Parts: sequence; structure tokens; C-alpha cells
Amino acid sequence: MHRRDFLAASGLALGSGVLPTFLGRAIAAEELVSTIDVAVKKRLADAALNAAKSAGASYCDVRVGRYLRQFVITREKNVENVVSTESTGVGVRVIADGAWGFSASNEMTVDAVANAAKLATAIAKANAKSQTAPVRLAPTPGVGEVSWRTPVKKNAMAVPLKEKVDLLLGVNAAATDAGASFVNSILFLVNEQKYFASSDGSYIDQDVHRIWAPLTVTAIDKATGKFRTREGLSAPMGMGFEYLDGAASGKFVSPNGVVNYGLSYDMKEDAIAAAKQAQAKLKAPTVKPGKYDLVLDPSHTWLTIHESVGHPLELDRVLGYEANYAGTSFVTLDKVKQRFQYGSPEVSIVADKTQYGSLGAVGYDDEGVKTKKWDLIRDGKLVDLEAIRDQAHIIGKSASDGCCYADNWANVQFQRMPNVSLEAGKKKQSVADMIAGVENGIYIIGDGSFSIDQQRYNAQFGGQLFYEIKNGKITQQIEDVAYQIRTPEFWNACVGVCDASDYRMGGSFFDGKGQPSQVSTVSHGSSTARFNGINVINTARSLG
Repeated sequence: MHRRDFLAASGLALGSGVLPTFLGRAIAAEELVSTIDVAVKKRLADAALNAAKSAGASYCDVRVGRYLRQFVITREKNVENVVSTESTGVGVRVIADGAWGFSASNEMTVDAVANAAKLATAIAKANAKSQTAPVRLAPTPGVGEVSWRTPVKKNAMAVPLKEKVDLLLGVNAAATDAGASFVNSILFLVNEQKYFASSDGSYIDQDVHRIWAPLTVTAIDKATGKFRTREGLSAPMGMGFEYLDGAASGKFVSPNGVVNYGLSYDMKEDAIAAAKQAQAKLKAPTVKPGKYDLVLDPSHTWLTIHESVGHPLELDRVLGYEANYAGTSFVTLDKVKQRFQYGSPEVSIVADKTQYGSLGAVGYDDEGVKTKKWDLIRDGKLVDLEAIRDQAHIIGKSASDGCCYADNWANVQFQRMPNVSLEAGKKKQSVADMIAGVENGIYIIGDGSFSIDQQRYNAQFGGQLFYEIKNGKITQQIEDVAYQIRTPEFWNACVGVCDASDYRMGGSFFDGKGQPSQVSTVSHGSSTARFNGINVINTARSLG
């Protein structure tokens, strides 16, 4: 789920004071900085583990969770909403008679948690009667009592609300002064306080922080009524409030002067640029359809990676177990065995749950598996998929990849996409160097609308900013661009990736999957990349 989908789904509920169930209850902003004592969490976990064992479970894991969120939403001079929420409870998952069972409770008492464990075991035994094969869990070692924390420098939840509001209203004023007709800016802040315990002998306490600061600027031609928007170029990050410090080290200036951002974001600077660029879009000529060489900025490429690589390589989609949110996958187990030519030799794509600043970075996943980095595509060849403990044996793995996640204590954990990223090129190459070699191309910055088929094979992607390239030079801004791909043809058309000095991450703050739906967060990094001979359409053309 992307930001527009989230706002459409929850905006009315927030405005009416009725919170979506996954957000929990509204709390005062001051409560966002409190924690639950580790000793209390361990006592609850032990109660569940002991009750499950006594009821006949052969395996049990317990997640004691406190999920905190704060949304600050503004438009022009107005604060439209401020919401601080908490969802706290315990989820218990067991295996009994070879089948899964799950139950949860929002009562933080030993008796309530023990009862949840007993219920989960009873459910597992009932499920076993109709199950054709027992659950096979890949082994994972117990790690004892350990902890992990997102290495934040400034806890966003501890920042006074006034400072957040002043920031956003200042951003809006700056955009308006620069010519914006409308502007809205938002802060999404998340803190997951998660405690995992299992009958394997793990007691893992984690404190996970995430932040996103999206904005949208609209410019209107009052004479014609025509309008154009430019979304912000921030990325959601696994960082604290320090992400908004606007440090010069976090800025990446494109050959035509567009400023992009890495591990630091200057929201006001971007809003001013967005206002000017939205006005320029009103006057920009429309694209001529045809074949172009595309130069794709990381602020754009992340979404193409997400949809055409990250999701298709989820093992549950490959097996047909998961078909929600755009279907299954064109990838098959045979394609992995045969080292399918997914992309050109320039394309190496890795999964990494440890990457600093990323949305998916944690010390351990929601099955207690220590996170890692592994290859998915190496030198263009498909070499691996994404699997969790009860899937690993299907593809001959002896261990989970550590990519299991639940978005709430009340939901059962299942396989989710890790951070999936295109590795930087090995040869020294800047964006300017790459553009200099393009005769007829388009330089695309920022993500836009997209569509994809039910097997992640055919897709179409837009963007925020488009610039014509002629004979190695950026000539003018253009509009109405979208490109069409078939996944393997597109990745095999990659002829170059800039070096690591250009590497940045984008990502999804509301990535939907499952039924009932759950959301997760995931980052995708890359350097600027070139793809030759890609079909570009004009999105403004009318067939009538």
C-alpha cells in the first residue's frame, strides 16, 4: 500500500475520530516515549511458553508488542490532523500435532496470556485434523536474552509536537512563496517495541524506529485550469528525527541541478524546488512516444525494483500460496534451479535486512531468526528467493532467510519482502558520465503511478520529473511520460549502473500483502541506472 492508498483508506476514519483497528487507541503525545519493562515482557512470555507446552504444543513463540504511531498532517496554513496511537498486546503462535495455531490478547496479564496460548494450541490441534502434511520448521538457534535498537540519534517520538508542526507549516509557507497553488506536508512516525520469545530459547527485545516526511505541491494555470503536481523526493527511512536535518552530506545534485537526497533530507529546500518544478511542468512539452534509452534515478528505480523483483521473488507468491495485491509470480522453482537470465550481467540484486537507515533493518525477524544479507540475482542470473522457517525446506535450504514479519501483535507473522536493492556498478561512473553516452533518452526522477499484471511480468511506470536527453546532454523538461516493461526484458536491457558514490534508497512505508491485509515497510537502494530501448508512451494522449 502506498501513501495515497493509506490516506484513502484511513483519512475519513481519522477525520471522524474513529481509528482503523490496526492503529489501536489514541493516546497523548507524551505517552509515545514510555516503554514496558523487559522483566514484565519476559514474565508474560514465560507464562505463554509454559501454558503452550502443558497443553501439548511442540513449539511456541510469543510476541509482546507495543506499536506506536504519530501522524501530523498539514495543508497550507492549517494543521488538518494530529494523531498519536498505541496498540499493545501479546500474540502466541504454536505448533501442535504438526499444525499451526495462533491466538492473541490485549490483556497484559499472566492469566490472559496463558489462556491465549491454550487457545492457540487447541486451534492447532483442530487444524491438524484436516492438514495433509506436518509443518516443517527450519532450525534456528536460541540466542538467550539479547536486544537490538535502530541506531537513531534523535528519537522522533520525543520531539515536541510544536517543533513538528512548525517544521511542516514552514515548509508549506516556503512552497507557497515559491509559487505553489496548494501544498500539503505530513510526518509519519513509527516506533515498534517488540519482544520475541520462543521455545527454542530466545528472548529478544527490539526497539524499531521509522520516519517519513512526504509532501505534495500543486501548481495551477488559472487561465486554463490546467494543473500539475510534484511529490516530495524524500524516502521513508529507518532513522530518527535526524533524517530531517538537511545535512549537505545527504544531498545528491543531478547534472541538471535537481537535488535528490540520501540519509538526510531538507524538506523546505525540496518544497521550494517542487513549487518551481510543478510550474515548469505546466509549460513543458509533451513526450513523443517511442523507444528511448532511460536513465533512472534511485528515487524512481526503487519502485520498479519493488514491483518487478521484490514481490516476484517472494516464495509464497512463486508457489501460488499468496495472490493478493497483484497476484502470484512469473518466477518458478525451475527458473531458480536453471539460473534464469533475469537481467543483464550489470544486474546484481541483493536482499538485506541489516542495511543501515533502511526500513527493513532489524536484528532479528518475527521468528527470532538473525537477519542477514543474501544474493537474489548475481550478474543477471536468478540464484535465490525469499523464504522463512516453514518454507525453507521447499527450496532445499537449511535455514530461514530471516524475513518473517507481522504488522501487529494481533496478527500472525508471515513471509514479507526484505530490503531488495540493485548493487552499484563496479566501474567508476557518475550520472553525468552516464548521460554523456546517451543519444536519445529520458532522465526520470521520482516515482509516480504504476500498474502491473497478476504475475508481475507486464508493467507500466510513471515518475515525477522527466528530462529529454539528446546527444549526451539534457535539453529540456518534458511531460506525460510512462514506460512499459516485461520484467526480464527490462532487466536484460540494463547496460550500466553508476558507482557507489551515487547510491541511495527509496522505499514503501505501507506495503500491503495478505488476507486479511497487513502492511510492512521496505527499502530499495540503487545508483542511477541505464536501460536501453524501452518503450515510452504518452499518458496525455486521447483515443477519442
